[in-house]
Amino acid sequence: MSRIAIRARSLLTPTEEIPDAMLLVEDGRIAAAGKREAIELPAGTREYDGRPWTLAPGFIDIHIHGAGGCDVMGPGAEALAQTARTVARFGTTAMVATTVTASPDDTCWSLERIARAAERQAARPDEATPAAELLGIHFEGPFISPARGGVHPREWIARPSSALLGRMLEAAGKWGRILTLAPELDGALELVEQGRKAGLVVAIGHTDASYEEAVRAIERGACHAVHVFNAMRPFSHRGTGVLGAILTRGEVTAEVIADGVHVDGAALQILLAAKGIGQTILVSDGTAATAMPDGTYRLGTFEVRVLGGVCRDGEGRLAGSTLTLDRAVRQMVALGARPLDAVRMATLNPARRLGLETRKGILAAGADADLIFLDDRLFVAAVMTSRMPEPQRIQA
Repeated sequence: MSRIAIRARSLLTPTEEIPDAMLLVEDGRIAAAGKREAIELPAGTREYDGRPWTLAPGFIDIHIHGAGGCDVMGPGAEALAQTARTVARFGTTAMVATTVTASPDDTCWSLERIARAAERQAARPDEATPAAELLGIHFEGPFISPARGGVHPREWIARPSSALLGRMLEAAGKWGRILTLAPELDGALELVEQGRKAGLVVAIGHTDASYEEAVRAIERGACHAVHVFNAMRPFSHRGTGVLGAILTRGEVTAEVIADGVHVDGAALQILLAAKGIGQTILVSDGTAATAMPDGTYRLGTFEVRVLGGVCRDGEGRLAGSTLTLDRAVRQMVALGARPLDAVRMATLNPARRLGLETRKGILAAGADADLIFLDDRLFVAAVMTSRMPEPQRIQA
């Protein structure tokens, strides 16, 4: 048995903060977590002194297209692995690979390749370098509104089709996790039910829906909202639209890109006031340009240009981001959130949305040992995953 005890300045579990803490890890799982004096170490336990840092669960990114120069829909076998290694350096230890609208053939080819990569990763017993675990696939499109399609190629935006969704689900195998759609489209409500029956989290996004249209989808089972405020009908006090439904329906979780570009700080504060800490999820919407210099990169089947760290298409529209979740956490703290709550929005909340809250996003007995070590400024100093024997320091 592999056993390691990690002493930390504090733990962010993230439902509580525990000072002068200890975490006991056995064979990649957390065996105990709490105050140092309350945990008895078995004989032969290796000890790791992490007292300069705060220990938290690894971040979980449920909306990411790529990183480190690679797009998850790209042709290279290394694309998923490079993305996973890159984001792990910034504390993301689990992710949902996200597609962008493309032709049905290109989409299904990519889904099959991502699924194979996920199977290969799951078959590996251990790893020497931190890498985010692939939890599944997020289908962002093609069943979205042409009026709110953003950079999604208009020629491949499709009307809701049970047959096409079935083909996508077959290509993804057991790895389908999230479906984004526009609920106002004819046939969308039937896809909500089809997606739910297939075990997907059905999300509202890239939508021009009215309040009533959004509510109907929520009542049929849609339970998540994709990059809130972006690619949505704007809010008005007389016509609240889809945002009115998202902000007032308690069962709907709201993901947001907190990079200081996609959403104004005041809007982020409004979102938190309306949804609360427990229903807000931080995502990156990261692209191949994440952790890379300015230049031209691939997003799905098209190119985007990055200048000053901001991704745009040839027409100047925002096209994903270069955000990492550690930076999103720091942004929320700068806006007034407690570090404990900001970490929760990037860990336990996405885990709960995926139904993985006993295994991911939490420091508790039985959970996977996906861990990050945070310094006083909430930068990631070290990372450990359930596939690693001990933490690895991150070089600045």
